[in-house]
Amino acid sequence: MPHDADFTDAHRRHWEDAELLYDHERWANADQLYGFSAECGLKAVMERLGMPSGTPGRYRRHIQELWPIFEDFAKNRDGDRYLELLPDGEPFADWAHHDRYVHRGRFSQVTVSPHREAAQRVRLMVGFGAQDEEP
Repeated sequence: MPHDADFTDAHRRHWEDAELLYDHERWANADQLYGFSAECGLKAVMERLGMPSGTPGRYRRHIQELWPIFEDFAKNRDGDRYLELLPDGEPFADWAHHDRYVHRGRFSQVTVSPHREAAQRVRLMVGFGAQDEEP
């Protein structure tokens, strides 16, 4: 990686910007940032659970691929306290970084809200681990 990764900070700034866009009904870019926020949040938790810095190899993935990898990673590293905070299923299975090229008309509050809710759950996870207390 060209720069030192700070997944916690990246998670928070993507979340903050996504919320600004969401509040102004800028659904397409809000959706992208919710995905990046969740991705960075999961990687921040994975570092806490022992992932080497720099997300080498199989962990260098976007959220739609990282979600199931994270679940396995956390299960194998006593990360149940984090897994309990996640929603069921794979809420980002329909998200793609390639959607940045898609026409904005494809996005709506209905399509973005599930990603927002999942990113919020990741946000709780990141805060939970940082403070060692329940959110």
